[in-house]
Amino acid sequence: MDLQLTGRRALVTGSSSGLGEAIALLLAQEGADVVVHGRDEARTRAVAEKVGAKAVAVGDLATDEGADAVAAAAGEVDILVNNAGAYDHLGWADSTPEVWLRTYDVNVVSGVRMIHRFVPGMRARGWGRVIQIGGGLGGQPMAMQPHYNATLAARHNLAVSLARDLKGTGVTSNVVSPGAILVDSVQRLLTEIAPERGWGAEWAEIEHNAAEDFVPNDIGRFGRPEEIAGAVAYLAGPYADYISGATLRVDGGTIRSVQ
Repeated sequence: MDLQLTGRRALVTGSSSGLGEAIALLLAQEGADVVVHGRDEARTRAVAEKVGAKAVAVGDLATDEGADAVAAAAGEVDILVNNAGAYDHLGWADSTPEVWLRTYDVNVVSGVRMIHRFVPGMRARGWGRVIQIGGGLGGQPMAMQPHYNATLAARHNLAVSLARDLKGTGVTSNVVSPGAILVDSVQRLLTEIAPERGWGAEWAEIEHNAAEDFVPNDIGRFGRPEEIAGAVAYLAGPYADYISGATLRVDGGTIRSVQ
């Protein structure tokens, strides 16, 4: 299926590894001119070469200076995927106000900086896509990582507010909300702790049992980066012209809700 992205320029923030890398790769395969972004120049350029991207943008989006550098390197962008962010494993006792502020700046304000720099051009051209990478913990938070949960909720909220502001412009704003995704670091961790948890020895059994313990869902496994990329690619193209202010959950049914 041709998602009709040829001729569109896409910036995927935080695309030097993980989900962002998978998104950048699929958008490029679908014909988009992709700008790969990261904070480490060598790693970013390595992914750009793998993706076949012609441009890289290096900068820390938690600062205005870094955002300016990324905007200058990216040029005009039709598709903005706000994926960059960070998380840790702190609980309430250790998540100080300073940690909250830093996490909010990295996970929320960084995306706002990109919106301010790229959406005016989309408005002027009469077409554009803004896609936030959110998460189920924004609406179904757990006790751990309260500061991270709250930033996901903010990402979802700002995407809907932006959609309302973009009424009639030809620019849409949506969220892709992943469940637990199997990246290399997650697979290593699950394999290491499997013996003490009694999850079995073979990977298929480990994954199924780990999913049941950590993220019970209707599919019985963890998601794959390519599955998140597929949702982003769909929302990025003209087949999604009539979708704005929406959350597309890609979580195997982890979130038990009709909304």
